[in-house]
Amino acid sequence: MMDFETLLKGSAQEHGHLCPGQVVGVRMALLGLDLIGLENPKETRDIKKIIVYVEIDRCATDAISYVTGVKLGRRSLKFKDYGIMAATFVNLETHKAFRIVSTESSRKTAALYAPHVEDPHDQQLEAYKIMPLCELFEVKQVTVHISASDMPGPADYKTCCNSCGVIIRDKKEVLCDEKALCHACAGKTYYKEVMPVRI
Repeated sequence: MMDFETLLKGSAQEHGHLCPGQVVGVRMALLGLDLIGLENPKETRDIKKIIVYVEIDRCATDAISYVTGVKLGRRSLKFKDYGIMAATFVNLETHKAFRIVSTESSRKTAALYAPHVEDPHDQQLEAYKIMPLCELFEVKQVTVHISASDMPGPADYKTCCNSCGVIIRDKKEVLCDEKALCHACAGKTYYKEVMPVRI
């Protein structure tokens, strides 16, 4: 595994800028990997042994993905839109899982670790690099039930919407009156159709 500074530089480059969230994400990912006993899944066959659940769509998530190698397209990165700077790291082989939450108190504590930096943004960035893990994060061992349809690998389950006929993969259909429907036909989409477009 690369050292912290190298990982932070690479993560920031891939993300587009360096920010406190990148520091939190890189340190969270390193801690998570250590807790579940995987050293460098991004560069080894251990990539098949990890799933990470992230609970926010912010900078730290990009850093976690960069360090661990998990990706939405590999089905090893799972997004739960809870609005919490937290991630759960799961070792699929040992079933060990740990949820790590970034503490809100670390924002206030930043001044103690980087008193020489006046700008609050830069102060957090520098402080988070050296702050003890016990002040930066809260950690709990957890259990995570992962259904077969949510596991990484090729889609082996698909069904057809009983209303529009679209194929739905990975058991993501909505059951209404014992009929399998896509989210659109069930009225549960994030979008509203305006009109079809001819292409």
